[in-house]
Amino acid sequence: MNLLKKISLLTILLFSYCSYAQYTETINSNRPGASSGAYSVGINVIQGEAGLFYTKNKHELRNQDFGGAGIDYEFRYGVWKEEFEVNLSGSFQYGILNDNVSGVRTKLGNFRSNTIGAKYLFYDPYKNYEDKPNLFSWEANHKFKWRTLIPSIAAYAGMNFNLTNTPFVYGSNFNFKGIEEPTISPKIMIITQNNWSGGWVFTMNFIGDRVFMTDHPIYSYILTLTHAINQDMAVFAEHQGIRNNIYADSLFRFGGAYLFNQDMQLDLGITLNTKNTPSVFGLNVGFSYRLDFHVDPDNENSAEDEQEKKDNKAGKNRKKKKKDGSGQKEQKNKKDEIDFDE
Repeated sequence: MNLLKKISLLTILLFSYCSYAQYTETINSNRPGASSGAYSVGINVIQGEAGLFYTKNKHELRNQDFGGAGIDYEFRYGVWKEEFEVNLSGSFQYGILNDNVSGVRTKLGNFRSNTIGAKYLFYDPYKNYEDKPNLFSWEANHKFKWRTLIPSIAAYAGMNFNLTNTPFVYGSNFNFKGIEEPTISPKIMIITQNNWSGGWVFTMNFIGDRVFMTDHPIYSYILTLTHAINQDMAVFAEHQGIRNNIYADSLFRFGGAYLFNQDMQLDLGITLNTKNTPSVFGLNVGFSYRLDFHVDPDNENSAEDEQEKKDNKAGKNRKKKKKDGSGQKEQKNKKDEIDFDE
């Protein structure tokens, strides 16, 4: 596998961006950005994604600031079909709200969100499509392909649960009006994803959160561009726009991820915005880990069976056998035994 293919594969695997199949031999994670990829983890794959974060906000109009830390988490499980997964995502935060006018300091600690949902990939432009190289034309193999403009499309539906009456309402750390969120509220999302040559992947999320059952629905979009820089590392840039009458913002995120092994990823990210009502600064560090019990639905092969099959096809096992000479040695021993018995 040449370097370009390895780079493309790494970006796809690190950030849930698989072009041709749901399951991948290396973990695919939604971290460290806030967006979700269109593809699931694969049948019988159990995956956890978590991170620690620090956040600092300053609201100049209200003359208040908030500083705190917390944990983000997501648990994903592939079930039923390769295109389908169920998941639980959320975050817990602790911090201090300072009122610089009155001098009052208020300690706050609670869940920011908890959402149970499911994602299904209902359109993949590469399904049942084989991109065969042209053996007679370099130009034909490197020309622009219109198919790359067609995204994969997935849909997500979930339910938010506010069982602890959180003070962090509708995504804001400043609850000036004493508003309470309902106990349950729906969340829906459309996800698109383009996989481009050279290890570039572009995803778009269009989100309706706390919709239908609240007076303050949140509408947002997330645009994420990722790129691999070598076999083990990838970087990303992301923009999120939020529209809501309690909290609205324009956030920018940057960061990267490191592939520790095929089942574990480490990541680091930073979040900024461009306004002061409130200003936003955030740092996060996290990891993703999976338990891989995947079985190919077509032939019931495990992940190890599929890897061995690919290695055999690539001639890796034959080369190894030839190198250590085990095949010849075993054959010679069998011949000696036959001669001795005679």
